[in-house]
Amino acid sequence: MATRAVITLPTAIKAGQAFEVRATVAHAMETGYRSSDEGVRLPRDLVRRFECRLDGELVFAADLFAAISANPYLAFWLRADKPGELSFIWRGDNGFEHRETRPLTVA
Repeated sequence: MATRAVITLPTAIKAGQAFEVRATVAHAMETGYRSSDEGVRLPRDLVRRFECRLDGELVFAADLFAAISANPYLAFWLRADKPGELSFIWRGDNGFEHRETRPLTVA
């Protein structure tokens, strides 16, 4: 199954001015506490870590736990002085990893 991420950045970013980044990834986030209709415990399958890097430098990170809903949504603020590339990485159980990159245009 292909994973889908949605990342929202402002269209115009001014150098040195804070801007909001919004990111979500499609993921069921099974806690491992529920049982199937047959009474079998469903295995845990969580996104455990999110990282955002600007030109390779970590600018935001979050550790996620069982209380996070499906399709985890994160919003945070950044400040950039020059153009670059934002990279987004979601990592989780069972070898889950999803990567996205977006160009960052700063005026």
